[in-house]
Amino acid sequence: MASLSFRNVVKQYHQGKQSLQVIHGVNAEIADGEFIVIVGPSGCGKSTLLRMVAGLEEITGGEICIGSRVVNRLEPAARDIAMVFQNYALYPHMSVFDNMAYGLKIQKLPKDEIRARVEKAAGILELSHLLERKPRQLSGGQRQRVAMGRAIVRQPQVFLFDEPLSNLDAKLRAQTRLEIQKLHRELGITSLFVTHDQVEAMTLAQRMIVMNGGHMEQFGTPEEVYARPATTFVASFIGSPPMNLLKDVPGGRPGSLLGIRPEHLDIADGGWQVQVLTVELLGAERLIHTRLAGEPLIIRLHEDQGAPVVGSTISVKPREDRVHWFDAETGRRQ
Repeated sequence: MASLSFRNVVKQYHQGKQSLQVIHGVNAEIADGEFIVIVGPSGCGKSTLLRMVAGLEEITGGEICIGSRVVNRLEPAARDIAMVFQNYALYPHMSVFDNMAYGLKIQKLPKDEIRARVEKAAGILELSHLLERKPRQLSGGQRQRVAMGRAIVRQPQVFLFDEPLSNLDAKLRAQTRLEIQKLHRELGITSLFVTHDQVEAMTLAQRMIVMNGGHMEQFGTPEEVYARPATTFVASFIGSPPMNLLKDVPGGRPGSLLGIRPEHLDIADGGWQVQVLTVELLGAERLIHTRLAGEPLIIRLHEDQGAPVVGSTISVKPREDRVHWFDAETGRRQ
């Protein structure tokens, strides 16, 4: 196992005299054994960052260190990492055992050690009864576990996960998230996990890197990122529904945006007057879609709080200790 460092990491693509910078000076120190999630929308640079760690993308500027080694110019095979892809990348003609053992056979490890490593990984992932099956005989979730098992047997210093749950249905994604959490608790290997899904990010991460347009917007625990977003982008990307961001509110600050989470708005006398547009019933909670001074405002209520009538006007108050202020021009937290 090893620590992982990004030191002013830059990525540019060149075509003739034209250049496009897609990663803008990322700096982060990741401790040995941490589980870090890189999250952001499509095209934000999260997979590019992961692929630079893996050695699949050239690093234009800065340094990436695994442990005490600068790995910028090392071949992927020399970096002591293991990667789990979105598409599983299993050999269809091989059994589960042979898929998991293949990389170890290439390294020419002794047969007894190969079997011991595969059987241990299969036990952790509850695949022991499937070792003789072919990939076509497995469910999507089982195939993904085989792909993880193939990474585990390598005993790498760093695990890299590139949106590994994207091809699974919602139920399997939830189940596999639990398995990945269990896996990390047992192995404690430094891990980078890329996803566009904020639920995956919030539930898996010990700390998370929020990317936007090639920039690292925030690096912190899920609790920190949710409770104190560094920018309006983070505030609007993390949270479902996202934080309300309002320009023109009674008692607002000049040049500032007011941010308030939907669950931190209470229906109470003497507050903002808003019109109820729609009500979404989501089991144990309701989302009340309203409009304040022409801007959309969402309120989250528990099922026992009842729901206002569509078309009615209600009074809502933000909880003062949960109000956020952002610079209207830069989007940075004030």
